[in-house]
Amino acid sequence: MTPDPQPPVRTHLRLLAGHSEGEPVFEVLPALFLEPGLFELAGSPGLTLGCAAGDVLRVGDDGRFTVVEPGGNLCVQAARRGCFAPESLAELRDAIGELGGIAEAPSDLRFVVVTVSLTAGFPAVEHVMDRWAAGIDGAEWWFGNIDHDEHVDTAH
Repeated sequence: MTPDPQPPVRTHLRLLAGHSEGEPVFEVLPALFLEPGLFELAGSPGLTLGCAAGDVLRVGDDGRFTVVEPGGNLCVQAARRGCFAPESLAELRDAIGELGGIAEAPSDLRFVVVTVSLTAGFPAVEHVMDRWAAGIDGAEWWFGNIDHDEHVDTAH
């Protein structure tokens, strides 16, 4: 009889999102511990670029990370001056939900994060995001985990 494998341990990662006034800025995200230094990201970031929910990351003590195995999701980040209205988040949740994705935001709605499978396709995701952002003064969105050289026109 073989023992049941242990379920992954839920934890939080502190990823380096960038720097402000010379100081590092970190984003804390949910993850599953796989082995020392190796984690599966359980949520897409709102600030950090280069990863999405489902990606397996190797994370250093300084918060820098490498995607070891892509999880097959797009991370789309959106922001504007001020906060988003709850109604606009609800509209995006409905629209991106039709593609099998989810839209999330912190309680103050200062930014929005979308996680959607790559299989939804760039044109469909771009259409939803463009249509949504067009109705919101000053809203901008971008792909947070796609290399700009691989996909042209990633900032809208």
